[in-house]
Formats: sequence, C-alpha cells, structure tokens
Amino acid sequence: MSILKTLFFRPKTESETTTVKWINIVLVTMIVLGVFHFAFSRLDYPYNWEGIIEKYKYKFMIGFTMTLVISIFSLIASFIVGGLLVLGQRGSFLPTYYFAKGFTEVIRGTPLIVQIYLFYYVIGTAFGIENRYIMGVLIMGVFSGAYVSEIIRAGIESINKTQIETARSLAFTKVQTYRYIILPQVIKRVMPPLAGQFASLIKDSSLLSIIAVNEFTKNVQEVDSLTFSPIENYCILAVGYLILTYPISHLSKYLERRFSYGN
Repeated sequence: MSILKTLFFRPKTESETTTVKWINIVLVTMIVLGVFHFAFSRLDYPYNWEGIIEKYKYKFMIGFTMTLVISIFSLIASFIVGGLLVLGQRGSFLPTYYFAKGFTEVIRGTPLIVQIYLFYYVIGTAFGIENRYIMGVLIMGVFSGAYVSEIIRAGIESINKTQIETARSLAFTKVQTYRYIILPQVIKRVMPPLAGQFASLIKDSSLLSIIAVNEFTKNVQEVDSLTFSPIENYCILAVGYLILTYPISHLSKYLERRFSYGN
C-alpha cells in the first residue's frame, strides 16, 4: 500500500521524484493511447497514412510554415495593439480612454469570424488594402490585442497601490516605478493568461481560411477534398497545431521563473 501511495500520490511536503513523475506520465500516455487505439480500431475505415503524407507533405509544410509566420507577426501586432489600449485606458485624456474602453468591449464581444469579414471586405476595401495576408495579421493582432490589453491592465491594477506610493516617496520617476517595481510583478502574474491567449491566437488563425489565406487549416481542407480521408488529415492538423502551441507554455513557465523573486 505504501508503494502505491509513493507512486501515485503527490507528497505533501515535497515534489515527486523524477522516476515517479515519469512512471505516471508513461502510465497516463499508455491509457490515452489505448483508448484511441480501441476507438480507431472499431471504425470500418480504410486508413491511408503513408499515401497522404508522402504525396501531400509539401502542401502540409507550406500551410504549417504560413501559419507559423502569420502567428508570429500577429503576436507582435497584438502586443502593440494591447499596449496602446492599456495606455489609452490608463491615461488621463478622456477621448482616448473612452475609445480604448469601447474598442476593447466591441472586439471582445463580437465573434472573430464577423470581424474577419468586416475588416477584410469593408475596412480593407475602404483603405485599399488588398493583400489578404497583411489583413489577416492585422485582424488577428486587433482581435488578440483587445484580450491582451485586459490581461495587462488587470495585472497592473493587481499591484498594491502602497508599493507605488512607496516608490514615489523614494523619488522614483514613473519610468523607474514601472521598470523596477510594477513590471517584474506584472510579467509574472500575466504570463499564464498571456500564454493561453497566444495559444488561442494560433488556433484562431485557422479562421483566416474563409478569406482564402493559404494557412495550415485551408491546405489540410484542400487535401481532404482531394483524398476524402478526414481522419488522417485532421489528425495531422491537430498534431501541427500542438507543435505550434506547446512551446508557448514552456516559454511562459521559463519567464515566470525568470521574473520570480526567488530567482
């Protein structure tokens, strides 16, 4: 009984050993794979993994690379948009305050697919922006930026005001207060929700296929229309997005440790 408790229950005073950790990871992996193997084996379905991967791997790689590029530039754009919205909401100039607040509420309160149609076919046409890839990055940046701004704003407002008052009493400038007191704490606090938001941004970029952006989901859908093999194609799609989003959680944990007081 004590052996089972050691292997499968977390200790109260310390973390589990590496051996115990890997035993549980392997056990969970085997159970999950066993369930999926049983489910797939019950299907009367002619699998064609080798033929699809061999014939269309170039198309998959093109779509994967395009999604990666769009996601990177969208992440940068969302930081810029989110930062500007935070400045607007925390500033004393009322027109920018109400614009930032209203803009954030509208973007967060409407479906992304509606925003894609509106921005591409109305705003893009009005300003003469015909490149669907540039518009795709702008749309995703604006959409995610509204959520990023709320995450950052909540992180800043979570800092106790007495810390800011203490910084003023020590003759810190506003820049020094943010650099040495507020930002190190904010970064640690907002990393988990930001990581989740950026992972969602990568997955949400699949909706850009509706304006014919040649990204991963659109390429997989085109292959599926040629091969009529939805299980193989969408499993490849799922693995591709997992490869894109999984590193974000690790980067988030690294930054949390980097900005923690213990380090």
